[in-house]
Amino acid sequence: SRGEFQPNATTKRFGIAGTFLPPGFALTSSIPWHRANFSIFYDGPADTWLAGLDVGAVVHWIGQYEDDNVSLTGSQAGPVKLSQPRIQGPTYTLTGEPNPNVGEQSPRARKVAAWTTLDLILNYTFNLPPPAVAEVPGFAKDGGKNVKMKDGKEKNVVPVSTAEYGCNNWRWWLNNTTITLGMQNVLDEDPPFVAGSFENGYDESIATIKGRFWYVGLKKRF
Repeated sequence: SRGEFQPNATTKRFGIAGTFLPPGFALTSSIPWHRANFSIFYDGPADTWLAGLDVGAVVHWIGQYEDDNVSLTGSQAGPVKLSQPRIQGPTYTLTGEPNPNVGEQSPRARKVAAWTTLDLILNYTFNLPPPAVAEVPGFAKDGGKNVKMKDGKEKNVVPVSTAEYGCNNWRWWLNNTTITLGMQNVLDEDPPFVAGSFENGYDESIATIKGRFWYVGLKKRF
């Protein structure tokens, strides 16, 4: 990523990639150098009762990135330009010596630690077999009746019971229904501390303090 920001036309652009951006910066969220998602899923074998099973795990990883070191290390007056984040090299005092209080030398300059979370999800979809053909009460035992076609000829038609498809039948409601059970942040990992986030102490643009939580879902396809 080569994200850069230029506040106005009279100032130079500076890099914002790999740094924490305060909540007041509305243009984008923080832009870590490295982010990755790893997932693995298992689908049940076809033609078995496990055919509707879908279970998996997802690992979310965010690598280290710079804290708001421009704010943390302060600035200096005089002809020397404002302090830079530690990734842009040292700044100097008015006498030309490296300034230990700003830039890379400052003890206040820091990085946000990496963060890894694990999510689990399980889905099961009921795919019931179609109902068997059944005789309709009131017809002859041979199950046939004559129906006059458009060409004037009669054709023997075998009636099929539709009782299994009625919406008052439990199989109708259960068929094509998906049940979901999931858990996010299984290991209950706290988000890394961010010194530049003076309000909350963490990077709310890419992290959450909800911790471990589970959820259930129910979906019916008609």
